[in-house]
Amino acid sequence: MRRRLFSVLAAVAVACASVGVAAGGGSAQASASGAGAGAGTVAGGAGPAAAAAEAYEWKNVRIDGGGFVPGIVFNQTEKNLIYARTDIGGAYRWEQSSKSWTPLLDWVGWDKWGYNGVVSLATDPVETNRVYVAAGMYTNSWDPNNGAILRSADKGATWQATPLPFKLGGNMPGRGMGERLAVDPNRNSVVYLGAPDGNGLWRSTDKGVTWAKVTSFPNPGNYAQDPSDSSGYLSHRPGVVWVTFDPTSATAGNTTQKIYVGVADKENTVYSSSNGGTTWSRVAGQPTGYIAHKGVLDHVNHTLYIATSDTGGPYDGAKGDVWKLDTTTGAWTRISPVPSTSADDYFGYSGLTIDRQNPGTIMVATQISWWPDVIFFRSTDSGATWTRIWDFTSYPNRSFRYTMDISSSPWLTFGTNPQPPEVTPKLGWMTESMEIDPFDGNRMMYGTGATVYGTEDLKQWDTGGRLTIRPMVKGLEETAVLDLISPPSGAPLVSGLGDLGGFRHTDLGAVPPMLFTSPVFTSTTSLDYAETNPSVMVRAGNFTDADRPNDSHAAFSTDGGATWFQGTEPGGINEGGTIAAAADGSRFVWAPKGVGVHHSVGYGNTWTASTGLPTGAVVESDRVNPNRFYGFSGGRFYASTNGGASFTATAATGLPAEGNVKFKAVPGREGDIWLTGPANSAGAASGIWRSTNGGASFTKLSGVTDAVNIGFGKSASAGGYQALYTVATIGGVTGVFRSDDTGASWVRINDDEHQYGNAGEALTGDPRVYGRVYLGTNGRGILYADNGGTVPPPDTVPPTRPGTPAASAITSSGATLTWTASTDAAGVSGYDVYREAGATDVKVGSPTSASFALTGLTPDTSYTFYVIARDGAGNSSTASVPVTFRTLTGPVGGGCTATYRVANSWPTGFQGEVTVRNAGTSAITGWTVRWSFPNGQTISQLWSGTHTQSGADVTVRNVNWNGALAAGTSTVFGFNSSWNGTNGVPATVTCTAS
Repeated sequence: MRRRLFSVLAAVAVACASVGVAAGGGSAQASASGAGAGAGTVAGGAGPAAAAAEAYEWKNVRIDGGGFVPGIVFNQTEKNLIYARTDIGGAYRWEQSSKSWTPLLDWVGWDKWGYNGVVSLATDPVETNRVYVAAGMYTNSWDPNNGAILRSADKGATWQATPLPFKLGGNMPGRGMGERLAVDPNRNSVVYLGAPDGNGLWRSTDKGVTWAKVTSFPNPGNYAQDPSDSSGYLSHRPGVVWVTFDPTSATAGNTTQKIYVGVADKENTVYSSSNGGTTWSRVAGQPTGYIAHKGVLDHVNHTLYIATSDTGGPYDGAKGDVWKLDTTTGAWTRISPVPSTSADDYFGYSGLTIDRQNPGTIMVATQISWWPDVIFFRSTDSGATWTRIWDFTSYPNRSFRYTMDISSSPWLTFGTNPQPPEVTPKLGWMTESMEIDPFDGNRMMYGTGATVYGTEDLKQWDTGGRLTIRPMVKGLEETAVLDLISPPSGAPLVSGLGDLGGFRHTDLGAVPPMLFTSPVFTSTTSLDYAETNPSVMVRAGNFTDADRPNDSHAAFSTDGGATWFQGTEPGGINEGGTIAAAADGSRFVWAPKGVGVHHSVGYGNTWTASTGLPTGAVVESDRVNPNRFYGFSGGRFYASTNGGASFTATAATGLPAEGNVKFKAVPGREGDIWLTGPANSAGAASGIWRSTNGGASFTKLSGVTDAVNIGFGKSASAGGYQALYTVATIGGVTGVFRSDDTGASWVRINDDEHQYGNAGEALTGDPRVYGRVYLGTNGRGILYADNGGTVPPPDTVPPTRPGTPAASAITSSGATLTWTASTDAAGVSGYDVYREAGATDVKVGSPTSASFALTGLTPDTSYTFYVIARDGAGNSSTASVPVTFRTLTGPVGGGCTATYRVANSWPTGFQGEVTVRNAGTSAITGWTVRWSFPNGQTISQLWSGTHTQSGADVTVRNVNWNGALAAGTSTVFGFNSSWNGTNGVPATVTCTAS
């Protein structure tokens, strides 16, 4: 699942730098320590305060699961003490009272984000409050940091860390094998770690504070999935993958003498020591040709069981066996439910577990049987005979020893309706960890690629009944979040996710019933909605093209994401890229990955290549003007004023030239754009920039660096400027911040206990709830936080006085006014333009920018106009100095025509398009189009114009930006309309110019 060496010192103990971190204590800080030195404790903040802090309550938007859980670990001496580890989402502890999981690593910050990759976990059987985590996400260049051993003496409430001189790979190949961390059950100060990539076996004798390489251990492991992979990912060597103690070989307080170790080496996969780890030898007579994913010791019957596969997994594995070793005699016996020599063995084995109450009862899972499903095998006679959790009867039918109850997570069907022998929901996949509760043989839990399943009536298997399997995953949130939108109406949140596609979240505290279907995307890479018509949404995403060659990577919704449909797509698209919806939903601009930018009027029935914007650009829409779209690529900002048909690079300079640059336009404010640039290896510019002129120029905010993302939410005051939210470094502190004054000041709204590591790829405020923010993480799901509605003091300072308007483009019926913009601490929300008319002046318009087109004026007439600025708090400026001018004499001297066509049609509805053309010889300043529907059609939505409909009669007038047409030029407006039975074209469509 998903994404995103140092020469090891030998012989003597290596004194690793130690880091003390109290959960809630801030960023990890290192302190050098000599050989045998202990770890220092660090508490409190991570440096000088960046800004004021505000208390926020952080919660997960419930999805329940969503990612691979490669390890579930039961403490062997304390009942109900259970831990789970994930590959990119940290570690969790089970809460028996609520039957839910509590996250333990939310304190991990951006500087050590790789600590959320947990390659192993060990719970101390002597001092059961102690727990250890082997942390590190990647062993190649993707993770800049080395791995670390995290240790806690209070079941994960607080932690200390010891960095290692090599990397660990919680999200690398082979991550389901293990556990490679183990605590000596007799002398719990001794802890072992199996290391990857040639680093061998390591040991601590002081409860994980310092570590030394066990130089006598002979084999670091040579297996790699693809040794030639230049990225370092598939060439990763899992190395030493599990450690198992025989507790009967010593007494309490003394070092356990008999230890077994598993190695990712197909010819030498099991080693042992009989003298407490002083010397080691390859276990004689062991099977070859496969890797032991698991090694579990039945110390009552002196039997070591191993489950083997021909690969490291977790996605693959075509052959394998299950073996047992009589540790007394040294005899090996193959006990595979389906031996590797059989043609019926198309899988390896993993998920090995023992019922500690009845140690002759063992279970094992396939590694991996994608089709028709995972298979669990159970033996009550130490592997002499086995039964399967399902069997074929008469193909393709199967019989089942279980029933699935997914009522708590109904989306686990993935919206599929497979044909036998497949069923939905699947029993599982990637089941590397399957564990029977050591205190209760009826309870079993296992991990899959999407959830944790379990049962509390496992012994039904042995008596001919059916056990019930349910999700046991509440509180464990592991989705990787790629995009989030919070529209002003409808569901409060819609998510775009890796691996699951995404959800419409109508209740943040409830698991949504189904992910996006029709179509299903493996990952949704981009989401958008029409700002002024938010029921219209669009998403772009990825899937395996070979499986669905005729599907589109873009989907549309007209009901706020409840249902979706597809259009067509340009050729050559394999990945979704970014996609943007016009403010009114009339058109869309799409920048698929690796393919040129395209635009579509309507819902993707046809796409036309856009010009001027490079392939690979990021696209967004203006949130007011439906003809305005924006793009960014390689440090250049681009703008389109014709609906995405063409883009032009603006003159803006000083923007970040590399890195994951994000930008968004502000709702309700045409041309108002915020852009963020993160830290990057080249040291290029990072921070936050703002433009108020459609990207023509940008101003960089001071005091902000390494900005990951920015989002907007409801203003602190009625009608005020939106609250800003960012993930950035401000005043030297990295965190989540809010600003209520357009970035002039910031308040930190997360704390050191809630950092979430690699977060911020998706970020948005809520337009309906002041103070609420939604934060996407890479492996900890979607977080949201509230401040309880606390608002700052009211804004009572008005904007500055606008400049004196200037009149230009004067005709017999119109003119254009422009003026110097006002300024305001919280931002100018708009202007009111007034015409002097004696005792009561007339307001003629309310533009959001410092210009306004006047229409409908009388020829040869003197007019006087002035302007007043408004801010979001409702404060009004002093009126500007007025401007007086006289319109020209005589008629406009132009005429217009209108051409009607049906652009797209579907059952009960269609999209119409009307082209208005100035057919005269001189410019016109406005137009009116009229027609009568012949078959009772009714317009539901119209863009690029204003309309009225009375019965069959329709009248459409221009809006302020498309009324002025030079001779021979044209503009287009469109609409959605219903029809029933017949959809006839109007007999006559007239156009009148003004």
